[in-house]
Amino acid sequence: MPLHNVVNNGHTQSQNSENMTLTDTKLRNFKPDEKAYQEADEAGLFVEVMPGGAKVWRLRYRLAGKQEKVTLGDYPTYSLGEARTWRDSCKALAKRGVSPMALKRGDSVPTDAAPAVKEMAHVFVSNWCIKTVERVRAKEAEVMAGNTVEAFAHHWYAEIVEPANSNPRNVERILKKDVIPAIGHKQVAEVSVTDILAITDKIKNRGADQMALQTRNVLKRLFAYAIAREKITFNPAAAIEARFIAQAKSRDVALNPEEVGKLLRAIYQSSMKRAHKLALHLLIICMVRKSELIEAKWEELDLEKGEWVIPGERMKKDKPHLVTLSRQALAMFEELKSLASGSEWVFPSRGDLQSPIAKSTLNVAIRALEIDVRDFVIHDFRRTASTHLHEAGFNSDWIEKSLAHETKGIRGVYNRAQYADQRREMLQWWADFVDSQIQDGRGKVIIGPFGKAYQSAA
Repeated sequence: MPLHNVVNNGHTQSQNSENMTLTDTKLRNFKPDEKAYQEADEAGLFVEVMPGGAKVWRLRYRLAGKQEKVTLGDYPTYSLGEARTWRDSCKALAKRGVSPMALKRGDSVPTDAAPAVKEMAHVFVSNWCIKTVERVRAKEAEVMAGNTVEAFAHHWYAEIVEPANSNPRNVERILKKDVIPAIGHKQVAEVSVTDILAITDKIKNRGADQMALQTRNVLKRLFAYAIAREKITFNPAAAIEARFIAQAKSRDVALNPEEVGKLLRAIYQSSMKRAHKLALHLLIICMVRKSELIEAKWEELDLEKGEWVIPGERMKKDKPHLVTLSRQALAMFEELKSLASGSEWVFPSRGDLQSPIAKSTLNVAIRALEIDVRDFVIHDFRRTASTHLHEAGFNSDWIEKSLAHETKGIRGVYNRAQYADQRREMLQWWADFVDSQIQDGRGKVIIGPFGKAYQSAA
């Protein structure tokens, strides 16, 4: 319990024998108590420590034999030096019969006051009344800015998500793509259930029901953290049951050979851009994730070696991933090089060569196809490849390594092999197998040419 100062008839007396004047060290070390208490400086100036932790500058002075009290603002918004200067200004006015408390309240200077006193009062109002209001408003604006969804989301991501989440970039993508553009400007306390539903409905309209559900789950965690930090008392995302957005389900779709051929023929017969056709074909035969492909840069590819090394920061497990390129994949990348118009991106945006295509581009292209193939998503291409490679008898370790999956348990600890040669042979077999499905019903569909390497190998 701190040894508090007591006030008696306008004079502050300390309960101990230490120097009564305040210092910044003392001010910083004052801790809140159950009740407000005062710590004195000099000449009537004191700081009042509130139960909530605020430290407020106040001054007691005498005017015409009566005691008055006036407030400046809190510490450290007003420094110790500023508080003392303000004290001296107040006491100079009181000495000349003008009440600083009345001036702060908005009262006028007596009309019979001397010009010098009027000028002193004017300077006091300008420096210590008007500026105090401005400082308070600025501080309120700062607090408000820190409580926007965007500011709070960044804080939550840095403090909670990034250190503890095995794949924080998924959360980051959700925040940047759908949350912040929609409600980033709002105060955390102002976000309603309607706001959350508007976000999830918009995502569902893109045909991404599961992503809508993931977004709701991220928002639920974000607002739970806001409750813990006493920013809000109600979680608008938690009020929406998951079943009202989408049914969480484990996907088990793997296209059969006929469906693979039918899909690729439909892709090449469609009016979508050539680069997008090649992208979808590459997703099937390279076994990579959509984001890993569309965000690829030419610096990652070595077309001479027929290798693509995806850097760790773009991988789900934050580890670099080697993709051995089949003849078909290599030829497609060579063609894409000619289509990229000198961009650093393999799939540059049509309107901006400095950026890759949008993450939704390929999804939209697939949904536009009129094709008699059961419901599937682009991610099912990886499961399709894994299924057929296992059925063909390829080693499971090679397949899992091609999918950038980590082997669990003690086996994963000791098995660090890359199987580059075996995977190259396996992915070539898979590309040839996919080609054979296209050829089986191709008719007049023009698939290529992909490039010289592929033509010569045909």
